[in-house]
Amino acid sequence: MSGYFSSYGVILALFVIGVAIVAGALSVNRLLRPHRPTPEKLLTYECGIDPVGADWAQSQIRYYVFTYLYVVFAVDAVFLFPWATVFAAPGFGMTTLVEMFVFLGFIALGILYAWRKRVLAWT
Repeated sequence: MSGYFSSYGVILALFVIGVAIVAGALSVNRLLRPHRPTPEKLLTYECGIDPVGADWAQSQIRYYVFTYLYVVFAVDAVFLFPWATVFAAPGFGMTTLVEMFVFLGFIALGILYAWRKRVLAWT
């Protein structure tokens, strides 16, 4: 039983050492950095452009829709790599080929749905 808990002791020791290194680095950084705040440095900054207008602005939903579509299809593309390795295995050729066409059909339906809803039009 002592061998079981000693492995947790090693993990705990490594965690404590890691936290100490991070805390030490942040503390040294805070002690050594220059601190001269000016009104220009305290101004809100984004993309190198001075802020104009109110402090609240709406974002268009199309940005989120494009991001969501990208994430969905990027995750779907991840499934192509394991499929390629299983397809090469003997005895799985036709089964994996049919399953992949079903999978690609779902992806095609998703793209068709997004296109019909005019989500992919950037106007």
